[in-house]
Amino acid sequence: MENEEKTLQYLRQCGERIQEPDRRAGKAGERHWNSIAKPLHGLGLLEDALVQIAAIQGTEDITLDKKAVVVMCADNGIIEEGVSQSGHEVTTVVTGNIAKGLASVNRMASCAGADVFPVDVGMKDDLKLKGLLVEKTRNGTRNFLKEPAMEDEDMLAAIRAGVEMTEMLSDGGYHILALGEMGIGNTTTSSAVASVLLGLPAEEVTGPGAGLDKEGVRRKIAVINQAAAAWKLGIHGPLSGDGEKDTQLMMQETLRTLRTVGGLDLCALTGACIGGAIYRVPIVLDGLITAVAALTACRLLPGVRDFLLPSHLGKEPAMAAIYEELKFCPVIHARLALGEGTGAVALFPLLDMACQVYRENATFGDLEMDAYEDYR
Repeated sequence: MENEEKTLQYLRQCGERIQEPDRRAGKAGERHWNSIAKPLHGLGLLEDALVQIAAIQGTEDITLDKKAVVVMCADNGIIEEGVSQSGHEVTTVVTGNIAKGLASVNRMASCAGADVFPVDVGMKDDLKLKGLLVEKTRNGTRNFLKEPAMEDEDMLAAIRAGVEMTEMLSDGGYHILALGEMGIGNTTTSSAVASVLLGLPAEEVTGPGAGLDKEGVRRKIAVINQAAAAWKLGIHGPLSGDGEKDTQLMMQETLRTLRTVGGLDLCALTGACIGGAIYRVPIVLDGLITAVAALTACRLLPGVRDFLLPSHLGKEPAMAAIYEELKFCPVIHARLALGEGTGAVALFPLLDMACQVYRENATFGDLEMDAYEDYR
């Protein structure tokens, strides 16, 4: 209980530091879009994203020049139950490639003009590589079918690491961050957390991850259901009411779920989402794991939501349910399932192109034309 209270106290302190986005700046951005000589709302969700970014940055003079992707890397003990095609050594290899600049996310980030920051927040192996940041208190989580995945202090340390990573990059002048992850078994941890937080059967939120066959998916579902029953986990959707008791209970149940069946990468990504709200940096989400982290962060501190931007609707079935809960409309529908933050990075060039139109196109006033009327 003492360690749980430390986590709750830390989160309350984070919540006190979160201020709402600047709605006036957002409205100014919207007016500027509507003044540009083109069909109103012609760039659709990209226009909405830039309005949201204006509100986050507190100015209609949007800046996206300096970009980064943060890749949280960790291992998951649940792979002992055969829920993945590969073992923890793949986490080690891919993380090493990310640190060396050789992975898919590095190639895509190079095209998008973004810097890549891999962070070891709980890998089983200890890597010492230039370019790899190490912020971990344990070497992988435990098998959550047999015992809780981690201790309260491990969870808090990983959440802190995510918040502090956002702070470091904000201080470094980055204008927008994408989130990614690397960790064999993390679609199982994410599906388990999503199942509990959304109050949905594992069958509805669990997919093949990195390529399981039908029997593998059935085994994965059985493991999640068995663990949820064994640990008596279950929130069954948002709690009713908005009183202090309900808020406190929601935070406690969310943290218990994260600690019991979650992963250290999930914890760190949750912290990064919270950090985006504290330091007023737009956070671009990637696939399932980052979506679950966003859901977790919003259950802990609802004010975080306005600082998050979805990039794509991934193939894992939980994503649609999570985005419906968060009322998110992802821009990209391309059946992406690569991870590492690649889908989030794919949104960067689209935002850059929209920003170019936003900044440089002539307005109706410049052309001495009557503006379109907005009937939306």
